[in-house]
Amino acid sequence: MKPDRRYLLGAAAACLCLSAPPALASEGGEAKKAGNASVQLGAVAIPISVDGRVVNYIFLNIRINLTMTADEAKFRDKEPYFRDALVRAASRTSFAQSGKDYLLDEPRFKQAMMGEWTKITGPGVIKSIDVLSQSPKRHPY
Repeated sequence: MKPDRRYLLGAAAACLCLSAPPALASEGGEAKKAGNASVQLGAVAIPISVDGRVVNYIFLNIRINLTMTADEAKFRDKEPYFRDALVRAASRTSFAQSGKDYLLDEPRFKQAMMGEWTKITGPGVIKSIDVLSQSPKRHPY
């Protein structure tokens, strides 16, 4: 019996969360010290598909930078909604670079997620999106 895609995605995300280095958690504090409001998403695994078939996963750590007038606490509480929107968008559209299923197409990813996450925050709240790290499950050799 083949495990289904949801099971694999959940297992991959759980493994990454358990092995994530604690240094990533401190980056949000540095942004706050500098006066930058942000929401840091925990490790998220997004599927990469080619011709409708999942061929890889890329594990991402992302920071959503908010404008100075944004209510940071309110949007940090919405972190699960940001993660959900990310996984749903990545399930519809592969965000890998053309011909490289192990690299994220950051400009296309940021443009798509800006639109998705603006639905959660409302217009004029998100300043930018930073991809702090990306790590593919399957590396090219």
